[in-house]
Amino acid sequence: MAKQTIKSVGLIVRRDRPEALAIGIKLCNWLRSEGVTTLAEAEAAAALESAPMTKSEIARVADLIVVLGGDGTLLSIARFMEGRETPILGVNLGGLGFLTEATIDEAQASIARVLAGDYDVDRRITLEAVVRRTMEDGSTRNSEKFRALNDVVINKRPVGRMLDLEVTAAGENFCSYRADGLIMATPTGSTGYALSAGGPIVYPTLEVIVLAPICPHTLSNRPVVLPDSFELEVRIKDPDHDATLVLDGQEAALVGAADTTIIRKCRNAVALVRSPHPYFEIWRDKLHWG
Repeated sequence: MAKQTIKSVGLIVRRDRPEALAIGIKLCNWLRSEGVTTLAEAEAAAALESAPMTKSEIARVADLIVVLGGDGTLLSIARFMEGRETPILGVNLGGLGFLTEATIDEAQASIARVLAGDYDVDRRITLEAVVRRTMEDGSTRNSEKFRALNDVVINKRPVGRMLDLEVTAAGENFCSYRADGLIMATPTGSTGYALSAGGPIVYPTLEVIVLAPICPHTLSNRPVVLPDSFELEVRIKDPDHDATLVLDGQEAALVGAADTTIIRKCRNAVALVRSPHPYFEIWRDKLHWG
């Protein structure tokens, strides 16, 4: 990916952490002294003395996005990166994160390297989920489209029976699941919800999709890894059952028994500024491997 001159930096700040705002103020003052325009969400813009914008506006115009928070804060902006592979630099307020890989002490130096063009990015695949609704006359239409960096999850409703799900992959019958739900995760999301469901840890730059059933009724329904070139279709077999579609744990939609959910790789990836910390170091730190 060609590197462009960084003229504007959007800051996404975790607003319930006062230290994130304090770090943001320091970074904004320094960036402006370097001749860089700073952008921020309306709630933090006044404190940061930055142009107020929505997340979607920041995603459209910023040359670099700096996230001050945890992995969830980064996920909140990543879904808006449609059609642009703007580099995103994540700064974790604690130790190291799976996505926010820079520490507080490394923040300014990391941004300085990006401004100087001395950086690399990892292109992380994202998933697109399309809910195809069946109308009363039997016709279908693609009514809702979502994007996820970590995972797309089909869950049973808070009170309800197990889901009976029929999954096709690349146009072929793949598997029937009777479970509390099904997680479809990117390699980036393999260390999230999918991991807690028994899924594998996948090297984050691989181009695959992990399918991990949630509490499956049949113990032989184990997590699997498929090529990300496969388009998946998920249908609910029980006509009296509805489900919830959840994107990155932050966005949700209802899915009816007559609907089909299509999951495929998005055309554009999310570009994360590569950390000086190797992936294995982050895994050891976060998973306490020693």
